[in-house]
Amino acid sequence: MKLLIVTVVHEFEKEILRLFKEAKIDSFSSSGIDGYKNHTEVLRAASWFPSEKEGVESSLFFSFVEEDKIDALFILITKFNTNLKTSNPIKAAVVPIERAI
Repeated sequence: MKLLIVTVVHEFEKEILRLFKEAKIDSFSSSGIDGYKNHTEVLRAASWFPSEKEGVESSLFFSFVEEDKIDALFILITKFNTNLKTSNPIKAAVVPIERAI
């Protein structure tokens, strides 16, 4: 079992849920986050009165998943990302779990 972490911009939330379903990943958690692409946006957001929007509305998904389901999801995400016309691909990472209760 491994920890799967996926980030998507808000616009792709429905697509990642569809990809999770297709990869048979039924159990996961999610949270809304702000995404940043460069250091100047983070500095602007850290001020008391930022002059612009802080970050890109995004979502973070995570799940404890068997490796075969992760492989299936990575194939689906790779295929999805190759057809994108934006610079905000779905990103995923896998972290090994040493111990779990």
